[in-house]
Amino acid sequence: MKGNDFLSIGQLSSDQLQLLLDTAARLKADWQAGKREQPLAGKSLGMLFQKPSLRTRVSFEVAMRQLGGYALYLSPNEVQMGQRESTADVARVLSRYVDCIMARVFRHADVEELARWASVPVINGLSDMSHPCQALGDILTIREKKGKLAGLTLAFIGDGDNNVAHSLLTAAVKLGMNFAVASPPDYQPSTSYVARAKDIAQASGSRIAVYEDPRRAVAGADVVYTDVWTSMGYESETDHRLAAFRPYQVNAALLALAKPDAIVMHDLPAHRGEEITDDMIDGPQSAVFDQAENRLHAQKAVLYLILGAGGV
Repeated sequence: MKGNDFLSIGQLSSDQLQLLLDTAARLKADWQAGKREQPLAGKSLGMLFQKPSLRTRVSFEVAMRQLGGYALYLSPNEVQMGQRESTADVARVLSRYVDCIMARVFRHADVEELARWASVPVINGLSDMSHPCQALGDILTIREKKGKLAGLTLAFIGDGDNNVAHSLLTAAVKLGMNFAVASPPDYQPSTSYVARAKDIAQASGSRIAVYEDPRRAVAGADVVYTDVWTSMGYESETDHRLAAFRPYQVNAALLALAKPDAIVMHDLPAHRGEEITDDMIDGPQSAVFDQAENRLHAQKAVLYLILGAGGV
């Protein structure tokens, strides 16, 4: 992975995904054990934001510092990529200053354009179609909680046509997990993502199911996952989405259909009382804050391997 861009889960092989998970687990264990090696000493990360963030900014900045490097935050108003300055020019200028670029953007085409022109690796911190760093941290959390991945069923409830659902679907089937999603008809996962995932599933043995009824998706699931119904940039659709998604709330009645030891996940920020209830986020089956923490460790693994500390 040394020197490569990380734009989507789809670009990774199953072995590369496993390597990232294993590296994240090792780096997390080392840090918790008090080992303070700094393999990225002297390295710098430019963090380019079109959309604000809590977890993405803090986890990447802390990850670089813990690995011995330095992270520079570039706010939406400072750069205005594609408006004040072309994406190509931003990419070429930043490549002269930093060793790696992380970009959190609205359109996936923007991060692809950034990677096209940059001469240093580019990491997708979020785009409209893909959220690979989130999915990596989520899968790490599931592996920690369940001790395995193959054969588990992840049920995603809500807006299936979003970046998190797409990335989780792809990661799940590459690792032998089953994936069930329940969404209203107009919000089901992209057909292209589902088609690619089904091709992968033929080799991995995974099962994919797309439902309208959330009860069918959750039945017997090991993991119940939800996300906000109205993502940033879609605020004008809020009222319509609230009406469409109301039957898709993750609550005690829905979770009761899953396995007794099922875990509940949400990538945050949450609209408590809409897509998920307080007792689900704060209850004993919640892994929400564990997965938030694991963004740090997963991204440390990405930086560690892409910037060559892992030697592969």
